[in-house]
Amino acid sequence: MSLPAARVDAQTVAGGAFIALSSTSTRCASPLPPSKLEYSENIELAPVAPVASSEHHESLGSDVQGVPQMKSKTQRFRGQMQFVALCWFIYLEGWNDGSNGPLLPRIQRVYGVGYVVVSLIFVFACLGFITGALSNVVLTERLGFGKVMVLGSLFQVVAYSIESFAPPFPVFVFAYFLNGIGLALQNAQSVGYVASFKENAETKMGVFMAAYGAGALSSPLVATQFSQLSRWSFHYLTSLGVALINTVVLIFVFRLKRQEECLTEIGISAEPRNANERSHFRQIFALKDVHLLASFVLIYVGAEVTIGGWIVTYIIDVRGGGPSSGYISTGFFGGLMIGRVALLRINEKVGERIALFIYAICAIILEIIVWLVPSLVGDAVAVAIIGMLMGPMYPIAMNHCGRVLPRWLLTGSIGWIAGSGQAGSALVPFMAGAIASRAGLKTLQPVLVGILSLMTMVWALVPKSSRRHD
Repeated sequence: MSLPAARVDAQTVAGGAFIALSSTSTRCASPLPPSKLEYSENIELAPVAPVASSEHHESLGSDVQGVPQMKSKTQRFRGQMQFVALCWFIYLEGWNDGSNGPLLPRIQRVYGVGYVVVSLIFVFACLGFITGALSNVVLTERLGFGKVMVLGSLFQVVAYSIESFAPPFPVFVFAYFLNGIGLALQNAQSVGYVASFKENAETKMGVFMAAYGAGALSSPLVATQFSQLSRWSFHYLTSLGVALINTVVLIFVFRLKRQEECLTEIGISAEPRNANERSHFRQIFALKDVHLLASFVLIYVGAEVTIGGWIVTYIIDVRGGGPSSGYISTGFFGGLMIGRVALLRINEKVGERIALFIYAICAIILEIIVWLVPSLVGDAVAVAIIGMLMGPMYPIAMNHCGRVLPRWLLTGSIGWIAGSGQAGSALVPFMAGAIASRAGLKTLQPVLVGILSLMTMVWALVPKSSRRHD
């Protein structure tokens, strides 16, 4: 015969090593008939160690079958500090990319180079970014998140210091290579870190990428002014100041710790790693989704940098704009920033995948308008709207990475995907410059229409549903 059920309070068990169940226990209050088995007067229970209150609450805070984590005030504050620090870096990246457009005509005049030669700054930035992306996987394993972020920031400090003196063109271009390494290391780490967030992940990624737009919006305002001064290269001193602040903030907030430690501090448990013995490189490159997303990002970033970098020269040379044409680049990146926040609701209602198709088709139509309608004001407005439509595309791609790729390979995968994007940031602008040197800069718009159309077709090949196996 089975024993009657006895309900024992867990806190009473934890409080002592032995508990005696007397005849007045809950067994006697049971409506079941008395058992025929004979019991000893006392039943000894195995000692149970008491659970500390803080550990108890911490265990409740962990993710269990998708239950949201209950975070303390300290964890929430640290999480906000970390997010702001990462937003400051991405602001610096936007500042860096937004500076090129207004300064490009001045660089051409100072160094006496044409469209193809000046495009080498994009090529060397790309080579630096690919070098950083490939190094990121190894450095992450050896140094960890915090140290890699600081190392990348120091590369940028050195690069801006060189550029501020307007050195000979080969040295000036080499500084872009160093800057590319620094940006690649920090970009992969920061995007992978934000993708690890579990609460409001899409919104945080959108705000994070909007900070890039804010940097790209503000830097042309400054760069346009410096481009008209004799000391035009002093613009890079402002970039140096932003980079130094970035280094200090990264050291203070993350304290050179690994990603697992930093995430634990804000109440996010570290993801278990696959026991597979293959190297990270082989596992990342074996994922089909990585290559599809990398191809999409390559084309997208190439189109974005081409518009932001060449539109000012296009407006001046083709549309007859004046020195203030640099502000059109501001309009493009301003639209980029606004789109990454203002269109979040549409992304949520329509679905990110379908929303990207809609944005891409509308951007292609507007590019055709810029191509065929010779109006300075109309072109400026159309370019700003194109920026707004292209704004959500990169965050959507990064969110998709977080859904379809293994989390423990996420940082390395994003490093490669972002590195591919920077390859596009050099390939497409260089291609546009090469075509412009032969057929004139009026070919910029048809080239962009083709690039955006190709980007849309590649997005159609990206898998719809998650195939991730953590």
